[in-house]
Amino acid sequence: MNKQSIPLDICPFCSPDNQKIAFASSPSFLALYNIAPILPGHSLIIPRMHIKSLRSLSNEQISELFLFARQITDVLLAYYKAGAFDWSIQDNEAAGQTIPHLHLHIIVRHPADLNAPGDWYPLIDNQSKNGSSDRPALDAIEYSNVVENLSRVYKEMK
Repeated sequence: MNKQSIPLDICPFCSPDNQKIAFASSPSFLALYNIAPILPGHSLIIPRMHIKSLRSLSNEQISELFLFARQITDVLLAYYKAGAFDWSIQDNEAAGQTIPHLHLHIIVRHPADLNAPGDWYPLIDNQSKNGSSDRPALDAIEYSNVVENLSRVYKEMK
């Protein structure tokens, strides 16, 4: 991976704490549960190293990213008893990327969970324009329970 330097205090995804809160990992990527999920199951796949853009990955790394994301999506669909999902990558600021670190959103979907199928996207876009989220963050206990449960399901399905 082409590592781009950025101070750790600027990029929250570069924090060593992410290693501790990841519910799954591959050699180059981590799966994190979103602290303020759009819908239950909303998770992120991030590179372990600071990478800003999908275009910075080699073909092998892109393959690893998408194979790992598919595996994590299967875990999320099983745990949340769902049959549908959305994936999204905002690559660069003009596309709505608010944290300059590559991340793939996985949004678990259920029938009629929102008024229209694409209604989740403005929630991400709204966060990027405001710099903050109107979505409530999970408290530490809720977050820890979700991560523990997802980690267990990941290990069982591996």
